[in-house]
Order: sequence, then structure tokens, then C-alpha cells
Amino acid sequence: MTGDIRTSAEVAEEYALPRRFETHSDPEAGCDAPEQLVPKPVESKSPAEWAYERLIIYIQNFEKQLDAEHEVAIGLTGSEVGVLRIEGMGYFDPDIVTFYGTDTDGLKTQLIQHVSQLNVMLRALPRAPDAPVHRIGFRLAADLEKQARAEPAED
Repeated sequence: MTGDIRTSAEVAEEYALPRRFETHSDPEAGCDAPEQLVPKPVESKSPAEWAYERLIIYIQNFEKQLDAEHEVAIGLTGSEVGVLRIEGMGYFDPDIVTFYGTDTDGLKTQLIQHVSQLNVMLRALPRAPDAPVHRIGFRLAADLEKQARAEPAED
């Protein structure tokens, strides 16, 4: 026993915050601790909103590992569609997550997926020739925070 005394509110908050655990073969790889992107009671978040927020964390952490010549994309698992360069992402309560982007042929692509079927592989794709590198993770998090500030506070 460590002797730490915690209030019931602290215990409830610890339980409610998203947790993640990872181990990598390279001890220097590590991962950033997840953060609660939207300060909103857990019980008021839909499965789609929870999936969306956690995907943003994964995308941001993946992008931190990329050089200036690569951008994040998703490998569409379970299909022959291939790879989608992530240019946007969203959710539709209560249970749909959507990815917007282009495929490797440059064709406009949209993936609509139920959270119970969510199975995404993040990939590094070379950026488009003569185009600046885009980091969608930062943009997604910033827009989510802006949306949270605009929503009325819950009692």
C-alpha cells in the first residue's frame, strides 16, 4: 500500500479518462500519453465520438514519426480498395466514423464505417509531388477543441 489517499471523485475521474498501454521493441519509440481531447463527461459521449477522439490521438502520434516527405494514410483492411490518403475525418452519432481523402490513383474516396467494424491500419505515403506536406492530426484536434469551446456547458 502506498499510503495515497484519493477522493471518490479522483477515483471516478481516473476510471473515466481514456487509457492506453503500448510496448515497442525499440525502447526509445515509446508513445505519448493520451489526452482527453474534449472535456465532456464520458457518459455523454457516443461510441462514434469516442472512436473519433482516439483515432485523432493515434494519427497525431503516427505523424510525429514521419519525415517531411510522407503523409498519413489508412490501409483499408478487409477490402481490395487499398489505401486512402487521409484528408478529413468525422463522425455521425451514435456509431459512424467517416474518412475522406484520395486513393493512390488520385480518385476522391470516402470510407464510412460503423464503430463496431472499425479496423484501420495507418500507413506512410509519399506526399504528392510539388505539394506541401499536410499533417491532418493537428487540424483534426484543433477543430475538435474549437467545437468543444463553442458547445454550451452541461450542468
